[in-house]
Amino acid sequence: MQARLIKLRPWLLAIMAGLCWGLSTPKTSWNGLAWMVPALSLGAVLGQSPARALRLGWIGGFLAQLIALRWLLNIPYPSGAIIGWIALSAYVALYHAAWLWLVVRTIPQLSHADPTTQWLAAGRATRLSWALLAATHWVAGEMFLARFLGGFPWTPIGVTQYELIPLIQISDVTGVYGVSFLMVWFSVSAFSAGLVATRQPLKQRTWMWEMIPVLAALVLCMFHGLRVIRATPPVGRTLKIALVQPSIPQTLIWDERENDSRFTKLLNLSELALATKPDLLVWPEASVPKMVRYDLATGKALAELVQKHNVWAVVGTDDAARVGPGQTPADVEYYNAALLIDPTGFIRSSYNKRNLVIFGEYIPLLKYLPFLKYFTPIGETGFTPGAGPGILSVPSIAARFGVLICYEDIFPQLAPDSVDDDTDFLINLTNNGWFGEAQAQWQHAALSIFRAIENRRPLVRCCNNGLTCWVDTLGRLHDTSFGSGSDIYGEGFKIVEVPLAPATQRQTTFYHTHPDWFAALCLLLTVTKLGRILWKCRRRKASLAG
Repeated sequence: MQARLIKLRPWLLAIMAGLCWGLSTPKTSWNGLAWMVPALSLGAVLGQSPARALRLGWIGGFLAQLIALRWLLNIPYPSGAIIGWIALSAYVALYHAAWLWLVVRTIPQLSHADPTTQWLAAGRATRLSWALLAATHWVAGEMFLARFLGGFPWTPIGVTQYELIPLIQISDVTGVYGVSFLMVWFSVSAFSAGLVATRQPLKQRTWMWEMIPVLAALVLCMFHGLRVIRATPPVGRTLKIALVQPSIPQTLIWDERENDSRFTKLLNLSELALATKPDLLVWPEASVPKMVRYDLATGKALAELVQKHNVWAVVGTDDAARVGPGQTPADVEYYNAALLIDPTGFIRSSYNKRNLVIFGEYIPLLKYLPFLKYFTPIGETGFTPGAGPGILSVPSIAARFGVLICYEDIFPQLAPDSVDDDTDFLINLTNNGWFGEAQAQWQHAALSIFRAIENRRPLVRCCNNGLTCWVDTLGRLHDTSFGSGSDIYGEGFKIVEVPLAPATQRQTTFYHTHPDWFAALCLLLTVTKLGRILWKCRRRKASLAG
């Protein structure tokens, strides 16, 4: 029995790591479990070969992603939902597998027949460098995942700490990657301390030296966070914004017979909201059933609404532009857009979404793999990515704001382009109706928290069915539910008062000026280390062949 448990130990620890990671994501939010994930993963690969570490890492990562991304099963397209859930989880798990493989190659003592003895023999300074390298490799993986093939940075481990406000303020320097780095460094150091304490139980204080460097770093980061919180600039003025949440199920959005009732609901909710005399009216992503720019009835109704209440509006809608002389689909490009409409009903400016959702807004390689259209709800049509960032300006209320549509706010590298020195806040228009009443809404909001901190601008979220709210510059969520209840998914509207800093006291963060510098450095170090490993392997093979 004991021999069987020893044989199963690596797999049990890998599964425990996956469970801890998956259960630490919002809204389960057992966020303390996330700090254990790297240590449990290293425990799984003790005495294992790099190839086995790769498999163990994938198993743990796959389980974690299955738990975190289970909301994909709510997509009202069953075959595509199941395939997408499994395929995406399997893909993201590759990064955890690669991390463990690289760590084992970086720390060969882990795969030794007697790893604990080898670990202790390495010395305290070497073990510290190993912990730092492990954290560096983890961040490199998160950076690569955020950019490769369009990117999917949905589950950075640092985001699990979104409620730990003092700690996450370090994001204004390093981005969310700095939080991930600290967590992995702490966990690997705790793993090291555990090995030392196990092998040298009589030297009770020896293991503490393993933790001192990372604890000192955490204290410094917390001190930075507390200093930032105390030094928050005074409010210059507040902007009163009406946020409409229609809560339309995705199946009805696809049903053209429901277009009129959908639009009527938007207008009715807006009438109620505008009775409070807000400065700005906001509708969520793709909320207008027909194109405002080209459908006369839709454009007229919206114009009459803003004229009646003398209000500016930001609305999410499809848009189009002719790019060719003919009448074929190839002569027209379609966009997922946000339109800024002035109180006369004139479309003053617009923003077209840049980062599109694969298989949700476009199908890659459709020309060569036409069967892919049967696994998505969008058929053969799709959107064209926008040309660049959008900062919209409302002169009458002296407000400028950057726009992010759908899941663009999960990408650390996109938000800085939508903020300049004169930008007052960010707006995210999104439609999470795809996922029903699921965890996706909370996970999405947690990710957006870091965009507010990284750029020190409030971020206003207007959603179809969940977490319509706003985030302050310290990353705190406000006005998350309707009234005194806890419901976030229902239909309604919210009137939020967003504080804006005086123009002379707007903060420009180091991260905004140098986005992703820290993650890029980690990626460079990791690629260099990987190159050295591959070069040594090639030399070894050449020497054996000779």
